[in-house]
Amino acid sequence: MRPVLHWIGATAFGLALAGFATGLRAQEVTVSHAITTFGDPPKYPADFQHLDYVNPDAPKGGEISQWTFGGFDSLNPYSVEGRSAALASAPLESILTSTADEIGTSYCLLCETMEYPTDRSWVIFNLRPDVKFSDGTPLTADDVLFSYETFLAKGLTDFRTILADQVDKAEVLGPLKIKFTFKTGIPTRDLPEAVGGLPVLSKADYTAKGMDLEKSSTTPFLGSGPYVFDSVDMGRSITWKRNPDYWGEDLPINRGRSNFDKITYEYYGDYDAAFEGFKGGDYTFRQEASSITWATRYDFPALANGWVKKEEIPNGAKANGQAFLFNLRREKFQDPKVRQAIGLMFNFEWSNATLFYGLYSRINSVWENSWLAAEGAPSPEEAAILKPLVDEGLLPASILTDEAVMAPSSGERQLDRNNLRAASALLDEAGWTVGDDGLRRNAKGDTLRVEFLNDSPTFDRVILPFIENLKALGVDAILTGVDNAQMESRTRPPSYDFDIIVGNARSGYISGSELMQFYGSDTADVSAFNLMGLKSPAADRVIQTVMAAKSKDELTVATKALDRVLRAERFWVPQWFKASSWVAYLDMYAYPANLPPYALGELDFWWYDAAKAEKLKAAGALK
Repeated sequence: MRPVLHWIGATAFGLALAGFATGLRAQEVTVSHAITTFGDPPKYPADFQHLDYVNPDAPKGGEISQWTFGGFDSLNPYSVEGRSAALASAPLESILTSTADEIGTSYCLLCETMEYPTDRSWVIFNLRPDVKFSDGTPLTADDVLFSYETFLAKGLTDFRTILADQVDKAEVLGPLKIKFTFKTGIPTRDLPEAVGGLPVLSKADYTAKGMDLEKSSTTPFLGSGPYVFDSVDMGRSITWKRNPDYWGEDLPINRGRSNFDKITYEYYGDYDAAFEGFKGGDYTFRQEASSITWATRYDFPALANGWVKKEEIPNGAKANGQAFLFNLRREKFQDPKVRQAIGLMFNFEWSNATLFYGLYSRINSVWENSWLAAEGAPSPEEAAILKPLVDEGLLPASILTDEAVMAPSSGERQLDRNNLRAASALLDEAGWTVGDDGLRRNAKGDTLRVEFLNDSPTFDRVILPFIENLKALGVDAILTGVDNAQMESRTRPPSYDFDIIVGNARSGYISGSELMQFYGSDTADVSAFNLMGLKSPAADRVIQTVMAAKSKDELTVATKALDRVLRAERFWVPQWFKASSWVAYLDMYAYPANLPPYALGELDFWWYDAAKAEKLKAAGALK
């Protein structure tokens, strides 16, 4: 076999035995500092000095604090028990890492190089000899194997499902060398990156402390990352501090990053209290999520004095899929006509004009604001993926000719009469007819009762008009307010005790096995991500097509086809997004001039400006 020159920097080639179908068949083995999904050259060569979007000379020091919602009672982010604290996974690193200016590339972090054959049926990671856990002990291949076996046996069910289905074995080849071999007959395109992305635990520390990945815990994990646990006021605030002895401080991929000495998260029970806390100086950086607050309430003295900066920073990332999610495990939501009817009664246009000051755009696609969103009628390539599913009766024939399902549009009035009539006809067809009391009932006499479960009082102003419209339709709709702990308990497996919640339809730019977590039938009753409980044979099949895509063009076509299928399932009532980040912060931070398209990065590559901070202190603006 004649080797082909690859894109990698200091490349080494070898031959690996790949099978015995017709005698020995050799495969080229690539050794590299990075791996790309489709074998394209990575943006950064092996000898790069720093990421393009960072300030490599950013000073270290200072503190930054933010707010988050609810509370917490655990420092274990991988258990279904308890509520994990913000950044609880921060101490842990993975073998590979990604960047905020590139899609589909993973770079060595804990490893110096990785080796894999053309068919990616296995991968070997050659770990760096200088990697240390924060207690100074070395990180070895035994720790990686232990972490893999622990995640395979314990913790979030999603990890176990994916690992068990795709990894044949993991074996230590040396103190700093570990190999993962993947099962045959499955797409292997993303698997080196998948196993390289697993968090690495300290075997010695985990064992000595008697930790359990499945149990809520107030003991933080020992990791090798740049931040370690500092202090906690359980349920109210948590602080992480920069490790001054971090092993990877001078690694090119880390230069200009992890700049703050301390990062604190303050917890609040509602958005209004959190905003008042920011005005009062209780935390220093705020990313605004409320349009009414952004439009009307940033008029306090610290802003007028110039102590606080308010900025709208462009964001090129796809929308986050925010939506009302149905619990498809409920019998009343089994008929898609019921879900479609309910969706017709949410008036986004009225909400945007009346509640949101016209600041948002509607979400239509699971991949909204990206090139992966399905548009119009399917292309011939998309239709070729969908037609076999139509022929088998898994999809309606209309999916081959109609445009992708769009969120319904409404008029200026809160209750759109045209949508009301259309929704009424759908419910009549579904067997939910109006009784003498004006309520919808099925043949058994059951009322069509729909409960919105909500733990954010600020969101009541959005849900209550939706409920009014549903009542006009004859739906017995109610709003139940719960605290954060109740919300966690009622929406996590195995309870799934809800009708409709606000959540996210998750997606990635280069999708792979995670789609089985988000939308796969096998995880529908065990996943913390597939909250709606989607069990769609058509989606399952197209997910496999996405996972098997061998080029960017194939991936784009397959993802658009999947987008059509998911939207046709109507498991959601899509909400809204904006293509920018609204931020406000004490004027003592700085960020690079050229921000990357896929991350704001305030905790990653922003930094503390000591001179500005001194001015704020002199003015009495800092607590």
